[in-house]
Amino acid sequence: MSKLKRFDISEISKKVDLHVKFVKFEMPNPFMLSSAPPTTTGEMIMRAFEAGWGGAVAKTIVPDKTYVFDYANRFGSFKLGDNIIAFQNIEEVSKRTQAEWEADVKEIKKRFPDRLLVGSLMAEADPEEWAKLARWADEAGFDMIELNFGCPHGMPERGMGAFVGQRADLTEEFTKAVVKEVSIPVMVKMTPNVTDIAYVAEAAVRGGADAISAINTVLGIIGIDIDKMEPLPSVGGLSTPGGISGPAVKPIGLRCIADIAKAVKVPLSAIGGISSWRDAVEYMLVGATTLQVCTAVMLKGYRIVKEMIAGLANYLYDKGFSSPAEIVGKALPKITTWHDIYKVGWVAPGPVVPKIDYDKCIRCGLCHVVCQDAGYQAMQWDPEERKPEVDEEKCDACSLCMQVCPVPGCITWTERTKPWQPKIKGEFKPH
Repeated sequence: MSKLKRFDISEISKKVDLHVKFVKFEMPNPFMLSSAPPTTTGEMIMRAFEAGWGGAVAKTIVPDKTYVFDYANRFGSFKLGDNIIAFQNIEEVSKRTQAEWEADVKEIKKRFPDRLLVGSLMAEADPEEWAKLARWADEAGFDMIELNFGCPHGMPERGMGAFVGQRADLTEEFTKAVVKEVSIPVMVKMTPNVTDIAYVAEAAVRGGADAISAINTVLGIIGIDIDKMEPLPSVGGLSTPGGISGPAVKPIGLRCIADIAKAVKVPLSAIGGISSWRDAVEYMLVGATTLQVCTAVMLKGYRIVKEMIAGLANYLYDKGFSSPAEIVGKALPKITTWHDIYKVGWVAPGPVVPKIDYDKCIRCGLCHVVCQDAGYQAMQWDPEERKPEVDEEKCDACSLCMQVCPVPGCITWTERTKPWQPKIKGEFKPH
């Protein structure tokens, strides 16, 4: 619970400064629009800045000679109830010319000099093509360049996008080709569709990258129409794997940012399932300085930034911090290996067992069912009282009951009342 009214930051702003420094730029807040449909034109970007966004990455610009087109019905979604938890697109990059973008950049920087404007670029698999496009972006007036090495659909078939980002050697080579040709900072956008994203990020930094952004979309198929027996989104009965975004990819994004933060020492811009200020805080805690948003804006509009700004300010104030920079990477040291957790001593069945708050319990019996069918048969059911009870001797402290309980705070941890011995098979030998 915030100490001040939720969206009233007139007073809280005196104690919390949301300005962030990203590479060499000062931004009024860490929230940015990622390179995507919400940044299709300069007019859209300016409306976003009016709404309060601290920065924006223009929809990926390619050389004028590059053929770009889009299919009708190029979006798809996966829902739980009425909520979209995953979104798919097979949309390509910007269809606007370099001249059109150049005119937009001048107007944007004239009206919003304090906002970070990043030019997302993509060229063919030729270092000189990348260098040429980067020189143009520098001269056009962008504050920073983002190299799109991550687009997972359409472009890789032409040696672009993830075709580059899935190879550390090309990532390093093309980054180096761009860096030596421009006077503005260079950020590399990573694809999550690799075995080791930190390895590729290291290659980008060796190439001279000033910052890393991650993640681009996750390659997937959003669903199958079981009546028509065709993949979605359907384009005349056909489809192709596309980029998955939205809340469902946040766990992947968090893992990738954490891996990258541990591997390199350049500033990070997080992307992937950021829908609220809470998501933003999570990404900052694992190492991100700025937060890029796309899908949430596509579903709710630019206005969501006001709640994000207010929520972040209230969170920082409640926790006793005066700026976002103070929380960047705070949780990172606690992300470790499976073997290192062993040292903490929480070995099953552990020193704790679930405790049920019967004042909150609605007697749905779900904890009992899942413990019987997918756990350790520790959650018993009292037929007379019609309530679940924990068998401490059987409980292996897996927490499945807590995960499925529909009532927040109904099941929590408590200390065991009986002596216990860890159930361990074999001898522990760390690698």
